[in-house]
Amino acid sequence: MHIPTPTPSNAARSPFHKRSVCVTGGAGFIGSHMCRRLLIEGARVTCLDNLDTGRHANIGKLEELPGFTFVHHDINDALPPALPAFEYIFNLACPASPIHYQRDPVYTALTCSRGVYNLLERAHRDGATILHASTSEIYGDPQVHPQPETYWGNVNTCGPRSCYDEGKRFAETLLRDYGARYGVTVRLARIFNTYGPHMQFDDGRVVSNFVIQALKGEPLTVYGDGSQTRSFCYVDDLVEGLLRLAASRTAGANPVNLGNPEEFKVAELAQLVLAATQSHSNIVHQPLPQDDPKRRRPDISRAKAILGWAPTTPLTAGLLKTIAEFRQRLEMPAPRKTAMRSAAELQAFQ
Repeated sequence: MHIPTPTPSNAARSPFHKRSVCVTGGAGFIGSHMCRRLLIEGARVTCLDNLDTGRHANIGKLEELPGFTFVHHDINDALPPALPAFEYIFNLACPASPIHYQRDPVYTALTCSRGVYNLLERAHRDGATILHASTSEIYGDPQVHPQPETYWGNVNTCGPRSCYDEGKRFAETLLRDYGARYGVTVRLARIFNTYGPHMQFDDGRVVSNFVIQALKGEPLTVYGDGSQTRSFCYVDDLVEGLLRLAASRTAGANPVNLGNPEEFKVAELAQLVLAATQSHSNIVHQPLPQDDPKRRRPDISRAKAILGWAPTTPLTAGLLKTIAEFRQRLEMPAPRKTAMRSAAELQAFQ
């Protein structure tokens, strides 16, 4: 992972320049990208992760850099008092794919409750701003489309996904109420489907599933008939939105949707991945999991108005970057014809 050297003028303009920042879940998919970007911004970064779903390889090269510290820690335990005082805390610590959060639903629920409380206690002690990664899953299988922040959702409180869906809903309540009572600055980001390098091969999310299956020549597994939709945001775009939200002086504690409003059918994504990987894999269909949302698309009007943010990476371009990193980890050469299809070719294919 190459870290560009920030120029003095650019770094000095960043609200995170020379700030002490904690990223929980920092060795995970999104967290590792957040750590990298904060270092570019000139921050002093402390990465906390218990490596349950995170990978030390995601941050291995970051440890070679000044200003970065990794601490093996579970947020369900109080933060070590010896850690430096923080000015910002980015809470990205929680299993985020159904395979992982359903493996131990009690642990998932506790991470969204006890773990969040521990971080709030630390934010209160340090006078830190805390940004919490909430999720579009709190909308459940939505009956309003696209989903604005004012929508209360349609969640099964006793289903197989409820440990995560309800856990994240409770976390939002805890953060807002604690912040109001104790004067802690809280920011809430409702994150929609995100993809990119550093995703785990076995996390069960549709992009990683399709890419790894296509690269290995295995059938692509489509659940249901593939007509269900998702909106895919490239991880660099998401990180930009998270940074703007954390630094915002006007967002308040109200949630902000962060995601890509461009909607794709899962079946369309499968075809794009096959084209991008130049794979000849077949497509197989499996029953749709219980409570799996039929449509998912963010209304990002609030993010546009308050943060001036909208994603800029087309799905075709983001897929190419993701596939290239997956190939590298699998130690697979690119196809002989070309290093990979160009984004323009994929756009035409789409």
